Amino acid sequence: MGSQGFNSQKNGQRLGITEPISLGGPSEYDVIKTKELEKFLADAGLYERHEEAISREEVLGRLDQIVKAWVKKVSRERNINEQLVQEANAKIFTFGSYRLGVHGPGADIDTLCVGPRYASRDEDFFGELKRMLSDRPDVTELHPVPDAHVPVMKFKLNGVSIDLLYAKLSLWVIPEDLDISQDSILQNADEQSVRSLNGCRVTDQILRLVPNIHNFRTTLRCMRFWAKRRGVYSNVAGFLGGINWALLVARICQLYPNALPNMLVSRFFRVYTQWRWPNPVMLCAIEEGSLGLQIWDPRRNHKDKYHLMPIITPAYPSMNSSYNVSSSTLRIMTEEFKRGHDICEAMELNNGSWLELFEPYRFFEAYRNYLQIDIAAENDDDMRNWKGWVESRLRYLILKIERDTFKMLQCHPHPRDFSDNSNPFHCSYFLGLQRKEGVPVNEAKKFDIRLTVDEFKANVGSYTSWKHGMEINVTHIRRRDIPAFVFPGGIRPSRPARVSGEGRRVPETSATSNVDAGSSVDGNVVDRSDDARKRKREDDEMQTKLRATKLVINEGPSNEEFCVAGPSVGAVTSSLGDAKDTNMPGDVWRQMIQSNVTDQVGTSGVQTEFLNQNNADISGSLNSREAEKLAIEKLMSGPYESHQTSPQELEELEELDNNSQDKNLGGTAAGNDMESSTTKEVASSVTISNTTGVSSSLQLNGNLEELEASELVAPLPMATHPTAAAQKKPIIRFSFTSLAKATGNST
Repeated sequence: MGSQGFNSQKNGQRLGITEPISLGGPSEYDVIKTKELEKFLADAGLYERHEEAISREEVLGRLDQIVKAWVKKVSRERNINEQLVQEANAKIFTFGSYRLGVHGPGADIDTLCVGPRYASRDEDFFGELKRMLSDRPDVTELHPVPDAHVPVMKFKLNGVSIDLLYAKLSLWVIPEDLDISQDSILQNADEQSVRSLNGCRVTDQILRLVPNIHNFRTTLRCMRFWAKRRGVYSNVAGFLGGINWALLVARICQLYPNALPNMLVSRFFRVYTQWRWPNPVMLCAIEEGSLGLQIWDPRRNHKDKYHLMPIITPAYPSMNSSYNVSSSTLRIMTEEFKRGHDICEAMELNNGSWLELFEPYRFFEAYRNYLQIDIAAENDDDMRNWKGWVESRLRYLILKIERDTFKMLQCHPHPRDFSDNSNPFHCSYFLGLQRKEGVPVNEAKKFDIRLTVDEFKANVGSYTSWKHGMEINVTHIRRRDIPAFVFPGGIRPSRPARVSGEGRRVPETSATSNVDAGSSVDGNVVDRSDDARKRKREDDEMQTKLRATKLVINEGPSNEEFCVAGPSVGAVTSSLGDAKDTNMPGDVWRQMIQSNVTDQVGTSGVQTEFLNQNNADISGSLNSREAEKLAIEKLMSGPYESHQTSPQELEELEELDNNSQDKNLGGTAAGNDMESSTTKEVASSVTISNTTGVSSSLQLNGNLEELEASELVAPLPMATHPTAAAQKKPIIRFSFTSLAKATGNST
């Protein structure tokens, strides 16, 4: 597991902006639990095979040769002197999950091509290099995206997915030993090059700022897997992406520099459950720099004050990497941190397991009401472009709904899209809807979001590269009307889930017995009705076996007698280690659980003396936790205290709406062709109101009030043009009618 170091420094320099919370090293219990975790991650298929690793290295070497040949060709076309032609060079760097060492099987490789000052982005990179790649037989699925915020060329080279960025430096010759970590590399670089360089610079800086890279990587693999299973891994949807999770984990590694992954995972949830957002998470002090580039500073930059969950990049220019987070997604992630914390606390008392922590979140059982956003196009290229544009706009629908309902209506976006195999150029996105928790029913008001939806569609319709056939439709659906294609195999789950006190739905059975029953965030298989009886019997048998593994203190003369006939369920043993990441089928997941319990119950486990010591230390650990809680509080006292007098989303939406109006002014003429067909569309509304049926559901939901639909309509024809989206009458109406007052007042 590498050297522990037992200090908070690396190369004689303190890591982090504060002193560590604890310098304590691992106990034997931590060593055992960490081995269980590592085996669990391996059995879940998170590590690539040696052959695949070699293939990736070969592909990167081939890509480096391609860009070197490309820059030689460009230098000759520029009529540059022969000496510069001979010295012409371009260099490939990697970043993201591959550079961090946490990528899984089949993952793409984030790469950066650094070129000289005469090799332009538009003409040479997206022109000549694109032509060179398209002529190669080993290059497939070539898809340039020059208009993206960070322009990228996507393709597969020898079957390996590549995302290639480009940065043009002010140098005439790119040295082979170029160090892009130096701030001077940004001198005279254009804005797109600075953004492209930022990925590599941040990734390298993270690795420099963690005390133990091996422990960091194992912990980050764990947290990435957990986030995907729980449906909170998606920067586009307003959750957190790969770089965000890496920064959060790296900060925990700084605070507990000598801890093993078992303890780091536990402390991750403990710290971020207690964290008072929007206090920023930072790995190092923010540097002003000498190049005049804007950095994140809420004391100077007005917009930075209103960021909800700032996670600051450690390389100059420091930025907030999580600006996409909304009030709704922050609430969901906070709930998940709390859930993870509770499970880890139970594990320390031998009442939980790694398997329970990674149980998939059943999105399509969590709510009674959803928004379904359908998009379509006429061919694969159009669909790819249209899909990318719509995905980048989805978070604005959430922000608009929060704004227009004064955050009374909360949205939960699913982090991925769903497609019907019978229609390849169509896909759907889903938002779960619920009333804000804790709002008394008699204070409910009526909210109309028809115009909100139309604003969103108008914004999406402002797409400058819109083509005929690009369509979007937004409809309200009930849980029972969720299309079957969102469930694996097109089979709807037969067993419902109960709702926890926190409002998130959990399975009726134990997490250790049936983790993939029902629909999960990652789309695993669901229970079939024909197997219900058999599975229930298996669940009961497994529960009996699991109960036998728990610690029992006898009340007899000797209190040293412990019943420890069994291991922690976290040490999953299975021959199915090739299962891929979060796409592991439910039956495979179930088999892993069953084989673990069947093979190990009664044969091994945590040694008795470790458990005895663990129980003996409980009272002492309570005092240390109080001290730890105070230490965490101290982390959040600094110069960047937020004073959020108005929500960040309002300013962002105002700017977005203004931009949309400007774009639509230029697209009105083109929309006249479609006007006649658009005006024929029939406007309808869907009213969601609380009826007497809701009062009975309140007992089920605890403090959470769910929405009830009294009326549904069939999906309307899709909006096909910006003008159509702007002119069409509202299609959705949400009505929150008070149970106590039937007056019909609305706002």
